[in-house]
This record gives sequence, structure tokens and C-alpha cells, in this order.
Amino acid sequence: MSARAWSLLLLLSALWGGSFFFVGVAVAELPPFSIVAARVGLAAPVLWAVLPVLGVAPPRGRGVWWAIGGMALLNNAIPFSLIVWAQQTLPSGVAAILNATTPLWGVVVAHVATRDERITAPRLVGALLGFAGVAVMSGMDVLRGATTALPATAAMLLATFSYACAGVYGRRLGRLGVAPMQAALGQLTAAALLMVPLALMVDAPWRRSIPSVATIGALAGLAILCTAVAYVLYFRILALAGAVNLLLVTFLVPVSAILLGTLVLGEAVAAQHLAGMALIGAGLVLIDGRLLARLRPRVGTQG
Repeated sequence: MSARAWSLLLLLSALWGGSFFFVGVAVAELPPFSIVAARVGLAAPVLWAVLPVLGVAPPRGRGVWWAIGGMALLNNAIPFSLIVWAQQTLPSGVAAILNATTPLWGVVVAHVATRDERITAPRLVGALLGFAGVAVMSGMDVLRGATTALPATAAMLLATFSYACAGVYGRRLGRLGVAPMQAALGQLTAAALLMVPLALMVDAPWRRSIPSVATIGALAGLAILCTAVAYVLYFRILALAGAVNLLLVTFLVPVSAILLGTLVLGEAVAAQHLAGMALIGAGLVLIDGRLLARLRPRVGTQG
């Protein structure tokens, strides 16, 4: 990749890693649905505002918007809510490590739901290694008799499974002629239309005290930087470097989340979490495949 693509990739990883940090701040005062509603409810207008600058037309057609609604559920409303709920228990760095299992689920979902992305031996081993990493992270808690983190871990895995399903479902939008940036705008809009009324009904925010300045700032950062700006960066990197190189961000997000959680929030990451992260990282390397391709001896180059 070019230096520009690398710099954008590092910035995107910092923003997405920062999302776990901002949730870690906000979840101390606000319930999950309110945080998710603020995230998508603020991010969607920002994208609508920059639409003319990006030169992108809004999605059109009832069928297109119904399909975008499904994407909003799988890629925003469901996983965002599960992740925020999980972070009521899990440190932000641990949540980010578990979030890196999305490509592992992607291998499984693509194999079951598509005909052209069948699982290969390296990808199968990679998925098994990654899930072994999750087992290491949660299994040590069970051995010590501490099971409070298990429901949160399960919620994180359900969230990443939803992301993986969204990746396969997103093909439908491509067949409908929906451009990636249109899909991002549409799904955030649809998610906001769902989550804002839900948060009003369930959380009754008018009965709660006004959040602190730190929490309001965290919500603004989560919505504007980690969602709206991150989506623009994501598709810019996709155009510059391609989808395969974009997978590298999966390796980098936990690093920035752990650093922010440790240095700013004072969170502790145990040895078992780092061991699990190493196994998940090894699994991602196998799924990515590029390192294996470089190590594999070239055929027909002798003589």
C-alpha cells in the first residue's frame, strides 16, 4: 500500500479503537439504547450534510430502502446495542479483542450462505484458532470461578456474528446498484429511525439527570469521529487499497483500544486476554492468507 493508504488505515484503526473507549466512558452514566441512539442519531445527519461534498446521491426506491433497513439491523442496531451492553461488564480493550472475531464468523457465514466463498483448510484452521483464543479468554475466568463476564462475552460474539451476516447480506445492496457510501448513509439513517424511538420508550431519558460534559463529549466523539468520519475513511481506503488490505484494520483496532483503555480509563488487561488476542491474531493471519502465500515456495522458479 502507499504511504497515504497506510496513514488512513492507521487513522481508521484509531477511530474504531476509540469507539470502545468512548463507549467505556458513556456507559458509566447512560443505558445502552440511549448510547446507540445518540451514535446513529448524530452520525446520520453528519453524513447527510457532507453528501454534496462527497458527490454521492441519496439512495432511492422503496425496495432499496427496505434492503438498507435489513442492513441497518445487522450492521448497526443489533451489534451496536450488544457491544454497549457488553461493555457494562467488559473493559474496552477486551471488547475490542472480541470484536476482532468478526472475520472468523465471516468465514463460517460465507461458507454456509454463499456458493463462491467456500471454506478452505487454512481458513478453517484460522477460524478454529481464533475461537480457541476466545475460549482461552473466557475459560480462565470459569476455572477461577468468575463467570460474570461470560454473558458479556456471549453478547460480543453475537454482535460479531451479526456483523458477519451483514457482510454477506450486503451483497444484496450491490446487486441493487447501491454504492457503498449510499449504503452507509442509508443504514445509519434507518438505524436512527429505529433506535431513537426505542431509546425514548425504554430508557425514558427525561427521567434521568443531565449527563456530564465527559459523557456528552464521548457521545459526540462516538457519533462524529468513530462513525461518520470513520465510514468516509473506510470507503476511501477501500478505493485506494482494496478490500484485502482493508482487513489489516482488524489487527490494529484492539491495539488502539487497549492503549486508550489502559492509559486513560485505567483498565487492566490480563495475560489471558493477551494470549487470546494472540490466538485470534494468528487465526486472522491464516484467514487473510497473504503471509502464507509469501512463505510458500514458488513453483517453477528453479533453474
